Amino acid sequence: MALLINKCINVKNLSRCHKVCLTNRILRQCTRTNSGVILDKTKNNLHNIEDLKRQIHYTNVALKSVAFKLSDIGEGIREVVIKEWFVKVGDKVQQFDNICEVQSDKASVTITSRYDGVVTRLYHEVDQTALVGQPLVDIEVEGTEEEVSSTSTKVEESIKSDVAASSLVDNSNTKGKVLTTPAVRRIASQFQVNLNSVPATGRNGRLLKEDILAYLNITSDKSNEVPDLPNEPVIEVKSKPEIILEDKVVPVTGFTKAMVKSMTEAMKIPHFGFSDEYNVTKLVEMRETLKQITLKRGVKLTYMPIIVKAASLSLLKHPILNSSLDSSCENIIYKASHNIGVAMDTPNGLVVPVIKNVQNKTVLEIAKELNLIQEKGAKGQLGLSDLSGGTFTISNIGNVGGTYTKPVILPTQVSIGALGKIQKLPRYDEEGNVKPAHILTVSWSSDHRVIDGVTIARFSNDLKSYLENPYLLLLDL
Repeated sequence: MALLINKCINVKNLSRCHKVCLTNRILRQCTRTNSGVILDKTKNNLHNIEDLKRQIHYTNVALKSVAFKLSDIGEGIREVVIKEWFVKVGDKVQQFDNICEVQSDKASVTITSRYDGVVTRLYHEVDQTALVGQPLVDIEVEGTEEEVSSTSTKVEESIKSDVAASSLVDNSNTKGKVLTTPAVRRIASQFQVNLNSVPATGRNGRLLKEDILAYLNITSDKSNEVPDLPNEPVIEVKSKPEIILEDKVVPVTGFTKAMVKSMTEAMKIPHFGFSDEYNVTKLVEMRETLKQITLKRGVKLTYMPIIVKAASLSLLKHPILNSSLDSSCENIIYKASHNIGVAMDTPNGLVVPVIKNVQNKTVLEIAKELNLIQEKGAKGQLGLSDLSGGTFTISNIGNVGGTYTKPVILPTQVSIGALGKIQKLPRYDEEGNVKPAHILTVSWSSDHRVIDGVTIARFSNDLKSYLENPYLLLLDL
């Protein structure tokens, strides 16, 4: 009320404000009594407050609520899925503070605030879909409008809410509480009877002993009897409960929605398949030697960086595999950069992050970038720039298992490769002797409108020569 008196700048209103303070003091005292007294006195005081409302006039600083809308994040994205809220209702935010993280069908984006104020409403729950241009949150900021709702109305609402809360407390305290004697409670416990289900006939709702005896249909003497336990053991036959399974409906969102869209377009492409196996025994030996060196430099070296670099050298000899068709299928666009996508499994599903300009990078640089991409993918932090711009793709199913597969081309690319598991198998050497060899199976798919079987076979042979004789990479780097 001190705030109310400060706002009453007219001296004549001081005595009237004193009356309001006295009224609130009386109401606080009333809340310590029973709910009936609260209701009676509240009615009288509400009439007094109505009279005071007509006498006291003041202005207050207005707060303006602004709807913070989801702006366009580019790439034709029209909707996103809320993955995490960084704020809740009542939090104070400033400009550029993180509001939430959203997931589109292409990447994860963190939305930041454009206002200073207090969050008053969240329009969506986690995993719900938000549309571009629609509100995400409401933020209450300082405005310049006057004549906002008067304090007297707030006093009425607070009084009514206090009365309602008090009545709810009283009801909650009396609900489930039965007025009876310990003897009645003993009988109820002995015969496992819920006292709330027994009709009470005593004064003020008291449950009498006669009431529970009549409910059990027994006499007073039998109430002290304890039934004898059977001498023979009872064999319980446990029936197996029938489990009813229900179908589960899950909306298609995020990366799954992007896969549905891209694979639908991919099935319009006529695929040509080609498979082969490479003897990568020397590659395995060389990688074991280089792995110890790269670990000292803080880089984890796998087979993939070497294969990606060898594929880039092979693309220089067969640039048609690093091309695309235009929308009218009348022109072939040869890509200058080797932006090679590497398909990987993440908690959000299958994604294809892209290593850009592979033709200008060393194996060590590719390994560093691949390590960074794998860390971001495991945390679900891959951005739109990490997933776009690919011109050629390599998928590695060997991490999971399997040998040959039929990879599906990602539009608008014209070729894709899939690597199987490296296995140690018996093979004949040049002298006809059986020796153990490390065998890598490779499967290729290409757009048969642009690439014929001979071209993909020659490309595969060039890549095979690099991987079977990895020291040849030194000559072309």
